Amino acid sequence: MKRLLLLVLLMLGSLDAQTYQPTWESVDKRPTPAWFSEAKFGIFIHWGTYSVPAYAPVLPGKLAYSEWYWHSMTEGKNNPKANGVETGTWAFHQKVYGADYPYQNFAAQFKAELFDPDQWADVFQHSGARYVVLTSKHHEGFALWPSKEASANWGRPWNAVEIGPHRDLLGDLTDAVRRKGLRMGIYYSLYEWYNPLWLYDKPRYVREHMFPQFKNVVTHYKPSFIFSDGEWELPSADWHSPELLAWLFNESPVKDEVVINDRWGGDTRHKHGGYWTTEYTAGMSGIDHPWEENRGMGVSYGYNRAEDLNVYHSGRELVIILVDTVSRGGNLLLDIGPKADGTIPVIMEERLTQIGDWLKVNGEAIYGTRPWKATRQWSTGEVPKVEYNKEYSTPYDVTKLTEKPEPGKAGIEAFFTTKGSDLYAILPHWSSSSSLMLKDVTDVKSVSLLGSTSPLKFKTSKAGVTVVLPDLPQQLRQQPAWVLKISQ
Repeated sequence: MKRLLLLVLLMLGSLDAQTYQPTWESVDKRPTPAWFSEAKFGIFIHWGTYSVPAYAPVLPGKLAYSEWYWHSMTEGKNNPKANGVETGTWAFHQKVYGADYPYQNFAAQFKAELFDPDQWADVFQHSGARYVVLTSKHHEGFALWPSKEASANWGRPWNAVEIGPHRDLLGDLTDAVRRKGLRMGIYYSLYEWYNPLWLYDKPRYVREHMFPQFKNVVTHYKPSFIFSDGEWELPSADWHSPELLAWLFNESPVKDEVVINDRWGGDTRHKHGGYWTTEYTAGMSGIDHPWEENRGMGVSYGYNRAEDLNVYHSGRELVIILVDTVSRGGNLLLDIGPKADGTIPVIMEERLTQIGDWLKVNGEAIYGTRPWKATRQWSTGEVPKVEYNKEYSTPYDVTKLTEKPEPGKAGIEAFFTTKGSDLYAILPHWSSSSSLMLKDVTDVKSVSLLGSTSPLKFKTSKAGVTVVLPDLPQQLRQQPAWVLKISQ
């Protein structure tokens, strides 16, 4: 009888287990694990041999990424139609390193001699982030773990254990991050600019390099999160992405936990994969599908020595960007670019600390929340048009909508999030001894200010609730934003 019962239980378990077929129709049915939508805030890290030159020209209106240094200098040298970023990078390389200095020489200079993974993990924990994503390998192909495929197919030492740091950077940071209770993930570029196999036989590259290397890094480091990139060079059928993802969801050690994005082929963004990605845009709006905006604190993802303070967002601006993103149901993956010696630039550490200080007081209005029926409340005036649901680089600055709206245009008075029976109104400005009308907010039981124990006075009407805003306690005056918790 016991054997029969055990057999029945095993059969029921097998019925519950989902087996995904190597087709988009099948793998797209896998839901994004719930932890992702609860987490809201992650840290992106771009770190590699490009951290040695650490340069991209700072040009008005241009997104110039220092991690593209090798590609930019090559195009600036060889392509007569090269753009200003590329010609500027090539001019810099000639001036500083010499025209005959090959990019590959930077690998030996990428030493990470001051890298302290526990110190990094401590910074990330105090930032309030819930997950961390490191570039295991960018488009240059240099691997931050002992990838045998990297060195074999490049024909030279091309991973961080064989040259440069002589250390498993990915493994050391993964262990440190997990000791702090955070989830650890990887960025992985499908293609590599100048890999000989990629240049001369792309099907072999996919079959003999990308597939085994991807499976190796997933099996050994068990990432909770995979940010795929470089997918645009081939359609997903040529990358065999559904086949790779079927393995990931059926057989890999992270099949139940791993979160993936939508970058698996030139035909997949905002169509296939996991959550939708946006990059330096307003993000998404009016959709139920999980999504994430990723961006740097300045312009570049990798550390760029040419960027000055004017390029960097302030701590207040970064908090508002986080709030704006979360109010519409998204996550924010905020990037830092460590230096080649393994240190986090002080300005980046300071910004993360400022975000963390705010989240310590106001995190319940962020973590685990959902969008409310109105994501924002606007002041009197014409509501400006915002371009949502784009993939890459759209003109948008939420801080201008809160700080200095254009003449005749409305500004943002409040952002909203909700969790359970509680509504959170996140205010970018606070006016002492005045009142604020929150429109369409009804059935109010109580109103409080996060960080303060005193309830706030309010009055309800058909139009909404009017909250009396008292003088702020000393410890809350310098906050970048304030949160009213409305229990309904």
